[in-house]
Amino acid sequence: MKQLVCAAACALALPAMAEPDPKDWDAVLAEAKGQTVYWHAWGGSTATNDFIAWAGKRISEDHGVTLEHVKLVDTADAVGQVVFEKSAGKDAGGAVDLIWINGANFASMKENDLLFGPFAEDLPNWELVDYENKSAVRNDFTIPTDGMESPWAMAQVVFYYDTARLPEPPKSMGALAEWAANNPGRYTYPQPPDFLGTTFLKQALHGLLDDPSILQKPASDTTYDTVAAPLWAYLDGLTPSLWRQGRAYPTSGPQQIQLMADGEIDLAISFSPGEASTAIANDQLPDTVRTFVMDGGTIGNASFVAIPYNANAKAGAMVLANFLLSAEAQANAQDPNVLGYGTVLSMDKIGEEGRAKFDALDLGIATITPAELGAALPEPHPSWMTRIAEDWVSRYGVTQ
Repeated sequence: MKQLVCAAACALALPAMAEPDPKDWDAVLAEAKGQTVYWHAWGGSTATNDFIAWAGKRISEDHGVTLEHVKLVDTADAVGQVVFEKSAGKDAGGAVDLIWINGANFASMKENDLLFGPFAEDLPNWELVDYENKSAVRNDFTIPTDGMESPWAMAQVVFYYDTARLPEPPKSMGALAEWAANNPGRYTYPQPPDFLGTTFLKQALHGLLDDPSILQKPASDTTYDTVAAPLWAYLDGLTPSLWRQGRAYPTSGPQQIQLMADGEIDLAISFSPGEASTAIANDQLPDTVRTFVMDGGTIGNASFVAIPYNANAKAGAMVLANFLLSAEAQANAQDPNVLGYGTVLSMDKIGEEGRAKFDALDLGIATITPAELGAALPEPHPSWMTRIAEDWVSRYGVTQ
């Protein structure tokens, strides 16, 4: 009996296992070895899925970490899993180790203390990030990241079109509506709340407002209706001219690509400047497709990865996040034959060997230059899109 009491007392005296600290990277690597990281990430693109599988192969080779891609339709599903676990008192050993996240989902997790960290700015490869010139890597839809998520890709709104059918594309929201009216059925956008569909709504609203800076502040009951009114008026006029008269919408970006490949539409929106070149390289689009941006600029942001507060494999998740910031991973992601994503890195920080990886890339015939792309416009505060997406569904939503 004395032995049992002593054992129990000793067990109670043991300190809780310390969280892995990215400042002690050798210890993180040691703890990560043998772990399996469940990365909950969008799974709606073959190219994305292949990139994630490649990243998993690389961290397995270098660090003995296994990556399992949990393919999401909606990032909110992963957030909901963490919320459910917290409500059930599961504060360790959670099912979600890493989430591809940004915007309202990040804001919600941060506000509700559902994130591990800060960790991002203590990763070894953070020193390669161009945080001096790319404010989006530290501000997610106006919300300071505070090191609670790590950037891994830059994105900016572009439109792509088939020059064989549309020699000169419309370069303003007004011109788009006029062109659509004269060419009914030749344009559409993914159905919100799909992120690309809500992106079109944001871009449209930005282009319709005299002073879009109001979008940087949270939406309120006193401002929302007035600010959103031009968007609803615009969509009321545009919707009858859309593909299938707005009675159906593609559910994702890849479905847009298929519609263009099938000759059903001539113009589409993307959040990846290299997407059209990637699709051409993969024989998904004809080589007559080209890319452009709207006059006045387009919205841009960064994609991030975040670690839930109760993740089972925090060390392994940080190893993956750090690998995604390597010149090897960033150059591979920017290759239009892979993803065509923009890099978060500074070319002045990655050294000659790193720059050589980027210099060797052929960005593709449909990818516009950085000068043509221009500086990205800031994302609105997440509260705007939460309300606008809900209102869009009530006004224009259809059942697929």
